[in-house]
Amino acid sequence: MNTRRQFLVTAPLGLVGALVSCRMPDQGSPVSGSATPGAPSAFGTLPAAGPDITAATFAEAEKLTQVTMTAAERKQATESWRTSMAGYLERRTGPRKVVIDDAIAPATLWNPSIGGTTTAATTTAATTVVARDRFVRSAGDPGPLPTRDADIAFAPVTRLSRWIESRTLTAERLTKIYLDRIQRFDPKLRCVITVTKDFALAQARKADAEIAAGKYRGPLHGIPYGVKDLLDTAGIATTWGAEPFRNRVPVTDSAVVKRLNDAGAILIAKLSLGALALNDIWFGGQTMNPWLLEEGASGSSAGPGAATAAGLVGFSIGSETGGSIVSPSMRCGVTGLRPTFGRVPRSGAMTLCWSLDKLGPMTRSVEDAMLVLHAITGPDALDHASVPSHLDYDASVPVKGLRVGYFPAWMKEAPATDVDRATLEAVRKLGMETKAVTLPDWPYGSLMVVLFAEAAAAFEELTLSGKDDLLKSQVKDAWPNLFRQSRFLSAVDFVQADRLRRLVAMEMARIFTEVDLLLVPSLRDEMLTLSNFTGHPSLTMRAGFVQVSEARSDWAPDRANPLPKFSPPRRVPHGITLLGRLFDEGTVVRAGLALEKALNVVGENPPGFQG
Repeated sequence: MNTRRQFLVTAPLGLVGALVSCRMPDQGSPVSGSATPGAPSAFGTLPAAGPDITAATFAEAEKLTQVTMTAAERKQATESWRTSMAGYLERRTGPRKVVIDDAIAPATLWNPSIGGTTTAATTTAATTVVARDRFVRSAGDPGPLPTRDADIAFAPVTRLSRWIESRTLTAERLTKIYLDRIQRFDPKLRCVITVTKDFALAQARKADAEIAAGKYRGPLHGIPYGVKDLLDTAGIATTWGAEPFRNRVPVTDSAVVKRLNDAGAILIAKLSLGALALNDIWFGGQTMNPWLLEEGASGSSAGPGAATAAGLVGFSIGSETGGSIVSPSMRCGVTGLRPTFGRVPRSGAMTLCWSLDKLGPMTRSVEDAMLVLHAITGPDALDHASVPSHLDYDASVPVKGLRVGYFPAWMKEAPATDVDRATLEAVRKLGMETKAVTLPDWPYGSLMVVLFAEAAAAFEELTLSGKDDLLKSQVKDAWPNLFRQSRFLSAVDFVQADRLRRLVAMEMARIFTEVDLLLVPSLRDEMLTLSNFTGHPSLTMRAGFVQVSEARSDWAPDRANPLPKFSPPRRVPHGITLLGRLFDEGTVVRAGLALEKALNVVGENPPGFQG
C-alpha cells in the first residue's frame, strides 16, 4: 500500500487535520518518508522532539478539551506524539524559534461583509472606486459663549467648534480650561496617564494663528482631545496601561492620532485603560466613574469614558474588542460610537485581537461622535483589515419610516430597564417603525475561543517570559491567568468557533434585510458578543437615569472584597444601544440624534465636577 494512503488509514486520532506540505521539504528541513526517489513525504515522520509523555498525559489533557480516547488510542497517540505533533511547536520552542512582532497580522483576515452586504466600494480588476462621502452636520447657532469655564468645558464639540470657528473662543483658552480641570479632578478619577501640556499649548497657539489667517480646517480644529493610551504618539509615552510597558515611547504617531492632528485637533492627554485593554485597573490604580466615585468607570476605555463625562477633554478615542466602548459609555453616561470593523485603521494601536479590535469616538453628544468619525475614517496601508468604505450622513434627513428591530424577550428582563422600554416607545413616537426580530438560541459565548486565542498569541512573549507577573491584576479573570489557560485551547475548536462566527454573521445579515436598525439593552451578553464578532457598528447613548443600590464592577465577584452598597440608592445615567448595518453609521447616528433630542437627558453633568 502507498505510504501516504497507509498512513491516512492508520493515522492516530486527530492527526488527519494537521497541515503539511506535499512538496519536498525546504532546504534545512528534516527529510521525511522513504529515501526511494519519487516517494512523497508523509505525516508522522518528523524527528522526535519534545518531552517524553505517557498515556496518563493524554488522559489528563482530555479533561481540558472534553474529548475521550480509548486506552488503545491513547497508547498509539503516546507512541507517535513526538514524531507527529511536537515538531510543529518548533516555532515557539526552538531551536529555530521565530518571535513574531505584534504588528504582523494573521494571514487570514476577517471580512464582515458576507451574505450579500457591501462596503459601498466597487472593486474592479484595475482599481477600487469608492462612492463619494456625504457629510452634512446639523445647522444651528451655538448660542452665546458661557461665562463660566465649567460650562464651556462641558459643551459638546458641535458648539465648541462653532465658537472657535467664529473666534468667540480661542483654542488656547479652551486648552487651558481642560488642563486646569485635569489638574484639579484627575486625582479623584485616575483617568489620565500622561498630560501633554507643552505640546497641547503649542498646538493651540498654532490653531489660533491658522484660524485667524483664514485657514480653518474643520469642526475639530482647535478642539483638545484625549486618546486611550494604546494609540502610539511620537515621542510621548504609550504604556498600554501595563507595568511592563510603562516606559515605552513610540517614534511615530498612530494613523488615528495623525488624522486628528491633521484635522487641527489638539492632543492634551493619554487616557487610562485597564492593563492591556481589560477592565478599568491599570498600573496607576482604578479609574473611577465621575457619577459614582465608589465604582470603577468600566473598561477597558475607562479613561476616555471618565475624562469625557467629567469635562476634562473635548472628546476622546476609545477602542473595543468585546465591549470596551459600550460598557464605559453606558456607565459614565457618554456617547460611544463603535465603528464597523475595518472602517477606522488601527495602525500604530496596540493589538489585542486582529480580527476584533476597533477604534472609535467617545463624546458628550451623538453628533460629536460623527464629527470625529468623519476625521478618522478610511483605510490605511499598514492595517490590512482596513477597507475603503462610504460615509453617508445628513443630519437633516428625517428618521420617520426607519425600521427598528428589537427582541421582545430581552426588553422584558434584565439587563433591560424601564429606560430601555421607554426608549422603544420614543422610537415609535418619532415615527420609526418597530419590528420584533429573533436570533437562533446558539451558544454565542463559544465565539470567545477566538478572542482568547488571538489575545494570548498577541502577548505570547509576555506570558512565556513570565513578565505577566508584573501586571497589577492577578485575579482569575485578569489577562495573566487567561493568557496561560488559552495555551490549552483546542485548535479544532478555534476553527469551529470561526465557522460559527460565519453562521452568526449570516444571521445578522438576514435580520438587516428586515430592519434598518436594532435597539438593544447595551449590556445584553449575546448581542454585545455576537455584534463584536460580526463587526457591526453600534451607538451607545444616554437615554435616562436609574437607581443603583450597589456599585457595579467588570470583575468577577470576590467575597473577600464586597462591592459598596448604597442606602438610599444612587441615581446614575443609563444608556441604550443602537446597531446598524455594516458601514451604515450615518443611519445609526441620525436615529440617535433624533432620540437624543426627544429624550432630552444629555445636558446633565456629574455632580462634583461642575466647578
